[in-house]
Amino acid sequence: MERNRHTLRLACITVLISALMLSLNGCSTEKTENGGKARYIFLFIGDGMGASHVAAAESYLSYKAGKIGGEQLTFTQFPVLGMATTYSANRQITCSSAAGTAISCGEKTKNGYLCVDPEGNRLESITYKLKREGYKIGIMSTVPVNHATPAAFYGHNKSRYAFYEIAREIPQSGFDFFAGDGFIDYFGKDGNEEPITEYLERNGVKICFSERQYEEVKDTARQIVLCQPGSEGSNAEDYVVEDGAAEDLSLGEMLSDCIDFLGDEEPFFIMCEGGEIDWDAHDNVTMTMINDIFELDSAVDVAYEFYKEHPDETLIIVTADHETGGIALGGPGGTSKKGNAIYWEVYENNEPGEDGSFSAEKNSELNREANIGWTTTGHAGGPVPVYAAGKGATRFSGRMDNTDIPLRIMNVKQMPD
Repeated sequence: MERNRHTLRLACITVLISALMLSLNGCSTEKTENGGKARYIFLFIGDGMGASHVAAAESYLSYKAGKIGGEQLTFTQFPVLGMATTYSANRQITCSSAAGTAISCGEKTKNGYLCVDPEGNRLESITYKLKREGYKIGIMSTVPVNHATPAAFYGHNKSRYAFYEIAREIPQSGFDFFAGDGFIDYFGKDGNEEPITEYLERNGVKICFSERQYEEVKDTARQIVLCQPGSEGSNAEDYVVEDGAAEDLSLGEMLSDCIDFLGDEEPFFIMCEGGEIDWDAHDNVTMTMINDIFELDSAVDVAYEFYKEHPDETLIIVTADHETGGIALGGPGGTSKKGNAIYWEVYENNEPGEDGSFSAEKNSELNREANIGWTTTGHAGGPVPVYAAGKGATRFSGRMDNTDIPLRIMNVKQMPD
């Protein structure tokens, strides 16, 4: 089933990329007639997605098109390209909560901290600042709502693993739309707390576990959390990727629902994370990691369609919080004959087990045969790409630190065009 879903999604993405190629060539880097910051801001974070992860995804697209190279994702066709350093306050190699804090708050913190400074003082996210300026806020991910990256845009804690306490900040944030794969510590860390969904509902947040439920409440809800159907009444696991059910929402569908809920009468800021890119990269699982990048790119397509309707007012940024796995297009073969090619057919000619995955040993074997290299099952410390299009996009070119990203979004009014 997973292979069929992957093949169908790849076919759809290929068609979308072909359709968008010409329009992207005319994509303006920014429109400055109205002055000020963008009215509609999309910030996409591919968790763990370094430049080599993107290169692997485009190499596979090219292979499917019968080429050595040249095929592109939607976001790599954006006219502005930069790079961001990712170190944290106490480590060269950051974790997601420290990197999320940097991208959200514009300040470094220690690994494991979430939107507090190294001394434990509360920091303020760009989302809270924009909310005060009248922006509506949407936060979503392919992983649980209270995981590190989405949580960095509404929560605060000296431990990123205080999942239950972090989720309890959703009502008081006042933010409008959340979506993801349920919650970690659904019943609290000890398993005997009030279910987090009951707490949220009791505090005015509507919880939806399907499109049908979303449609029923969207017109009257003040705050919504849209969860994957399979997450109802259960505790999401940290860093466990499972085969999605047929009724699961894609990231693009979550984003479409978010845009539908927020509307375009008021300005908005949306953070949209492809969280499972990182999880599969931790396991060095090449093809599912690539599929996760395709899913993120499909969500970017949704934002780009919105951009075409509001070209003078929309900014789209695509970046990563850090790199995971140290993937390389080329393994131990070096410059030998085998080292001059990537054998994508190796993955396509091997069926996963009944659970939809390969064993660690089999996965390593496939990577070697395909000539894909991985250096670690942890994070890596290199800079990550920053792609941008739309109003104010040129401010994201060149070298920057991840803390510069929210500052450049917020300081558009003070920066020359």
